[in-house]
Amino acid sequence: MADIEMEKQGYSGFERFMFFVTPILFTMILLGVLVTLFNFDLRNKALEIGNTIPFVSNVLPDPVTDENLVDENKIKAENTAAKISELRAQLTTKEAQLSKAADEKTKLAQQVKDLQAQVEQLKQDGAEKALEDAEYQGKINELAMMYGKITPSKAAPILESMEIDEAVLVLDAMKPDARVLVLEKMSPKRAAEVTIRLKDVKTAKDRQIAALQARIKKQESAASQPESVLSKEQLNSTFSTMDPQRSAELLLKMADVSPSKVLRILNAVDDAARSKILSEMSAANKDITAQLVSKLMLGK
Repeated sequence: MADIEMEKQGYSGFERFMFFVTPILFTMILLGVLVTLFNFDLRNKALEIGNTIPFVSNVLPDPVTDENLVDENKIKAENTAAKISELRAQLTTKEAQLSKAADEKTKLAQQVKDLQAQVEQLKQDGAEKALEDAEYQGKINELAMMYGKITPSKAAPILESMEIDEAVLVLDAMKPDARVLVLEKMSPKRAAEVTIRLKDVKTAKDRQIAALQARIKKQESAASQPESVLSKEQLNSTFSTMDPQRSAELLLKMADVSPSKVLRILNAVDDAARSKILSEMSAANKDITAQLVSKLMLGK
C-alpha cells in the first residue's frame, strides 16, 4: 500500500490530465467518425463546430455548403449526361454498321444467286450447243456415208460443184478408201485444192465454220448480182405495149425453143393484151396456139 501511495504521488499534473482526457477524446473522435460516415448534415455541423476551435480549424476541412453540393451534383449530372450521349452515339454507330453489314450481306447473297443462275444458264446453253454440234456432225457423217455409197465417178462431179470448204467437210468425214476413189475422179486442180485443205490440221468445228462462211459468202455474192430475169410486171408492160402481131410472131418462134417461157409471158400480160396476141397467133399457126392455150388452161 505504501508503494501504491508513493506511485500516485509520483504522477505529474499533466499525466493525470491526459489520463482522464484520453478516453474522452477517443470517444468523441469515434463518435465524430461514425456521424461523419452515416450523417452528412451532422458531419457538416461537426466541421463547423470544429472550425471554431483554435488550432483544430487548421486541420479540419471546410464544411460543404449547399452551393458546393449543387455544383457537385450539377457536374455529376453533366458528366453522366455526356457519358450517356457518348454511349448513345456509339450505339447509333454500331447500329449503322450492323445495318450496312446486313445490306452488304443481302447484296452478296443476291450476287451469288445471280452468278449461280448464270452458271446454270451457261451449262444449259453449253449442253444445247453440244447437242446442236453433235446433230450437225451426225448429218455430215450421213452425207459422207451416202457419197461413199455412190460411185466415185458420180460423186466427184457433185462434190466439185460444192464450195471447196463444204467438199472438204464431207470428204474429211468419209473413209480413206472411199475418199481416195472420189479424189481420183475429180479434176486435178480441184483434187489438189481439196488435198491441201485436208492436210491442214483443223478441228471439225473449224471446218464447219469455214464451210458455213463459204456458203454465206456465195449467197451474198449471188444476191449482189443484178437480176437478169424480167419480173411479171415488166413482161406485162413490155408485151402489152407491143403490136399484137409482132408479139404473136415472137412468141411462136419462142415456142419452138422454150414453150414454158411463152406460157410465162402469156400469164403475165393482162386479159385484153392476151386476147389480141392469141388471136394473131391463131391466125399464124393454129396448132401451136391450140397447144399453148391448152397448157395455159391447165396452168402448165
